[in-house]
Amino acid sequence: MVLPPTDNAQSRGPVALPVCRRILCRCCRKFTSVVMGMPVVVRRGMLMAWDALAWVFALFLLVEVRWEFALSRAQWEWAAAFTLAMVFLQAMIGLLTHTYMGRHRIGSFDEATWLGSFVLLFSVPVGLVVSGFQPNLPRAVVMMVPPTALALMATGRGVARAMLKLGSRQISTGATPVVVYGAGVAGHQVAQLVDGALEPPYRIVGYLDDDPGKRFHRVGGYRILGTGDDLVEVALSRGAKKVIVAISAASPELLHRVSEQCKQAGLELAVIPPVREMIDGRVTLGSLREFNVADLLGRRPIHTDLSQIADYVSGKVVLVTGAGGSIGSELARQLHNLGPSKLVLLDRDESALHAVQLSIYRSGLLDTDDIVLCDIRDRAALEQVFLTHRPEVVFHAAALKHLPMLERFPDEGWKTNVLGSLNVLRCAHQVGVKTLVNISTDKAADATSVLGSTKRLAERLTAWYANEYEVPYLSVRFGNVLGSRGSVLYTFKAQINQGGPVMVTHPEVTRYFMTIPEACELVLQAGAIGRPGDVLVLDMGEPVKIVDVAERLIAESGRDIKIEFTGLRPGEKLHEVLFAGREVGHPSEHPLINQVQVPPIEPADVEIDHPIKGSESSQAATRVNGHDTDKAYLSTGARAR
Repeated sequence: MVLPPTDNAQSRGPVALPVCRRILCRCCRKFTSVVMGMPVVVRRGMLMAWDALAWVFALFLLVEVRWEFALSRAQWEWAAAFTLAMVFLQAMIGLLTHTYMGRHRIGSFDEATWLGSFVLLFSVPVGLVVSGFQPNLPRAVVMMVPPTALALMATGRGVARAMLKLGSRQISTGATPVVVYGAGVAGHQVAQLVDGALEPPYRIVGYLDDDPGKRFHRVGGYRILGTGDDLVEVALSRGAKKVIVAISAASPELLHRVSEQCKQAGLELAVIPPVREMIDGRVTLGSLREFNVADLLGRRPIHTDLSQIADYVSGKVVLVTGAGGSIGSELARQLHNLGPSKLVLLDRDESALHAVQLSIYRSGLLDTDDIVLCDIRDRAALEQVFLTHRPEVVFHAAALKHLPMLERFPDEGWKTNVLGSLNVLRCAHQVGVKTLVNISTDKAADATSVLGSTKRLAERLTAWYANEYEVPYLSVRFGNVLGSRGSVLYTFKAQINQGGPVMVTHPEVTRYFMTIPEACELVLQAGAIGRPGDVLVLDMGEPVKIVDVAERLIAESGRDIKIEFTGLRPGEKLHEVLFAGREVGHPSEHPLINQVQVPPIEPADVEIDHPIKGSESSQAATRVNGHDTDKAYLSTGARAR
């Protein structure tokens, strides 16, 4: 239900403010200007003077109300002595603890805690002890003066802080009127930032929140005008031009819904970044950004047990194959932060190695032995690397991944993704690697392409080594990563920069997406919880239509770019799956990771000849060296087409 816009002051625009509020704001700005223009020593002295007056006023107030000033001279003397003693002690202790020197913000919880501790936990007990020995000190004075003084101190601080806040609030006639969606911690931070900015870019006209319990709540004085369902109506009735989603853990579904509402109403949309992109969870005006494709695809919080990861990585020699790639380089960066004794980065691309070394160590000299130029196809060279460094943990991210290329050149996919992976597994076993994590892909489930089939065989080889030698070798399977080289995001942006058109294979094609840091964080966690031979499947959330990604990127560019549909390519699926038809996922220790088992395959079965054929074949061979293989995973593009 949308509340009617009866409060014209809600917009906080200079015209809409009532006369009394404008006068109050001017007075507060004058007060702020005078106070902030004083020397710090004077401001602190005024605070001490207020606290002293609070004690004195509390005494006179009590004596007048309780006894109508009808105290004996001795009682007056002892009551005055007690009050002045507390004033002196509070001033001395406040100076010694730097409370009156700016240790705490005026009116803050820390300062209130200090005041309450002194006034109630110190002065009252001391007064009771003294009154026990001196009958001329009325117990009513001891019991009532301190809390009354404390209330006066707090009141003065509250009034001063409110005036300073109101006086510092800037009103800009050029500010964009906005509706803020979210009245939680992030929403409060947005209000504080807008109110405290010297020249605020936004003018808040109201809040929205889906919690019905917050219907009459106010955020920094701004009313909550409805729920997310009322977004368009509230925005239009209040003259808003922009919507700020102030929900740090907003789901892709919510963001997509809000985006569609804003698009239909002609409203701009801005979001706060995920917590992982903020410093100490604090929102800044600079961190508010336009809604983008990363928000559309997912921004779920990932909870990582760093203690688990540290147990198998910290202090160990760790080797990353394919370290120059999108996944390998991010894995390397995250592993570096976990403190391995040595981090060996291996890749066949020297420029990629230079880039990852520069990003981690801020040096690109390529002159250290932990930067290794090697092709995993070359078994002898790879064996020498393992014998030299003797890694204890291996992350195998090296692979050929472009589906259309591997359909045309299946032998290349076989040599790298299958035989290269087998070389890594053999060398790892030879030097006693304790943990090996093979990076796989969702295309290995119900494979219909050379890419999927070769990665499926790498999973099965990993499972064979794990089962045969009882070692924690495992695979991690996930879908597309946002922003990796060659991904749809990368391709679409390039096409948009060239003026279009943007090429999409099919209007209904969907894919799973994750951000690169999110995927790598879960890969590290999977290595800590996986059992030998497991294939750990990352929860990719809901699949996203590729055409939606294209439309969002075009909208971000602000250009008129057409979308053309080219049809599915050989070996390509309309919808990817994370589990094959016969696989059953089981929950793991992590809520975003599931476990499945794959049938192992012996190395001897893949060494002599291979069954993987490109799109020229109507179907792939279904036997490997005389042994039945998993036909469901080696079928080619016949089903996809």
